[in-house]
Amino acid sequence: MVPYGKQGKEVFGISESVASFYRKARRLALFTIFYNILEGIVSVYFGVEDETIALFGFGLDSFVEVMSGLGIYLGIRRMEGEEFKGTYRFEKLALRITGSAFYILSAGLFATAFLNAYFGRKPETTIIGIVISIVSILTMALLMKAKLSVGNILGSEAIVEDAHCTRACMYLSFILLLSSLGYEIFGLGLIDSLGAAGIAYHALKEGKEAFEKAKKVEDSPS
Repeated sequence: MVPYGKQGKEVFGISESVASFYRKARRLALFTIFYNILEGIVSVYFGVEDETIALFGFGLDSFVEVMSGLGIYLGIRRMEGEEFKGTYRFEKLALRITGSAFYILSAGLFATAFLNAYFGRKPETTIIGIVISIVSILTMALLMKAKLSVGNILGSEAIVEDAHCTRACMYLSFILLLSSLGYEIFGLGLIDSLGAAGIAYHALKEGKEAFEKAKKVEDSPS
């Protein structure tokens, strides 16, 4: 799969040069997991502190992405050829839990966004949301580029698909950025509620995709 260089010795049944790209893919997956944990903690904290439902929902979404990331990480380990017995079963369970969590998150955000809009509630400030969304956009853009590069070199649809998931997270960050900027400019609580509804719609799509991926894993050989 690697278009250049010597193949070298074999590691876990694959060439050393190919194995190095799998190691890079594994590191990218781990970085994604730990970044989402940190992003989730910061976003939820300031979402509660500043009473911005869009930022709070963004943080909860990051935590759900962690479970999805664990499934991706184990999938990469299996592709490396290591003997990870039961990984198919774990991936399927992780994806179903992720899908269910996304559905619950979506329902909760839709309901909260509606109630906030109805009662005219608005956040104290969305400055932190602007900062977090910009950092996330830049980080996700770099991650997506790196994952696409490794996935294309290895000819791995799974890694390329993971890059597309990272791109979806970047779009989610754009939603947070637009709603946070909109609120700071116009001061309308409805904008924060609309941002939360946009994040809820994204979570709904992610939940559907998680169950579709679980079905693919189920159809794969164990």
